[in-house]
Amino acid sequence: QSVVDRALAYARAGYPIHLCGPTGTGKTTLAFHIAAQLARPIILLHGDHQLTSADLIGAPTGTRTSRVVDNYIRSVVRTEEETRDVWVDNRLTTACRHGHTLVYDEFNRTSAEANSPLLSVFSERILNLPKSNDRRESYIRVHPQFTAILTSNPEEYAGVYRAPDALLDRVITINLDYFDAETEARIVAARAGIDLSRAMPIVEVVRWLRQTTGQHLRATIRSAITIARVMLSADLPFDPGNPLFR
Repeated sequence: QSVVDRALAYARAGYPIHLCGPTGTGKTTLAFHIAAQLARPIILLHGDHQLTSADLIGAPTGTRTSRVVDNYIRSVVRTEEETRDVWVDNRLTTACRHGHTLVYDEFNRTSAEANSPLLSVFSERILNLPKSNDRRESYIRVHPQFTAILTSNPEEYAGVYRAPDALLDRVITINLDYFDAETEARIVAARAGIDLSRAMPIVEVVRWLRQTTGQHLRATIRSAITIARVMLSADLPFDPGNPLFR
């Protein structure tokens, strides 16, 4: 709740939020919860190394040709023809136009070049659009109610890019860590549909594994939820001697 309160204070003051933490700390869940409190439509974007700026902003998807034939005087025929690009907004542009909340999950899986449009959006509140010859607007002013919530995992090493300092300087970063044992047990009990008394020993085992395994092999709360759900489905007791439980 304290993280949510902090994030909402920044977001309502017009600042984008960056939830940063290792896997299993609830970044995406918190991002959606914070976005829901803002009571605006939510647009979801997942970071991907194949994304380009056009995937964020939009791009021409074809051309539209119009032809006007003027035959007002029988002996004189005048023909005018005009071709224009058909532009389609993508998710960032849509969010900026209409004041939606953009949830950008694992944004550092997208290259810095593709994320560059965010710089002017976050600082000048302007989204620059590609130049065109059809008299289309060259930029749009960001809607006052537009908000962005970004998430990233600083410990991930596969398929990620280093977030540029210029972007990190424009967001409010809230660092997250694993929850305490009681909070994790309550989350497991709620997600798996079991009693808190059954969730606690599962969480204790997973937390012990987390502390003893390597950095890139940490057992997260997802592991505890999985164990709890399987135990409930198979009617398994918490018994280390039971081979199926093991």
